[in-house]
Amino acid sequence: MPETTYIQALGRRKSAIAQVRIYPGGSGKVTVNGREVKEYFKLETERNNALLPLQEVGRMDSVDVSVRAIGGGMRGQSDAVKLGIARALVKENDAFKTALKTKGYLSRDARIKERKKFGLRGARRSRQWRKR
Repeated sequence: MPETTYIQALGRRKSAIAQVRIYPGGSGKVTVNGREVKEYFKLETERNNALLPLQEVGRMDSVDVSVRAIGGGMRGQSDAVKLGIARALVKENDAFKTALKTKGYLSRDARIKERKKFGLRGARRSRQWRKR
């Protein structure tokens, strides 16, 4: 990373947590858990989803992004990275807030897996019942 100064933000989705650091004045390098973003997110949809806030404000080539993602699956981590990048961009420049908020990048998706209840086979699935 070029500078020691950075803007840090946290993004969450399901059980995934992404700690995002944005280094202003960079060259557009994005790393997730020490690997290139193309290496880490194999699917192009997940990769594009994670970088949507940078594309929205036009900062793809002017900042370096370092992410530490833990927990969840790839899709959840991708959404967590998206939220973390959006929050860090708003911390860096408050003018980005309206553009990111209208697209919905600053909204935390609070849906998580529902716990299994006792007496049932899953969260809501009951035992099979037969009449005869």
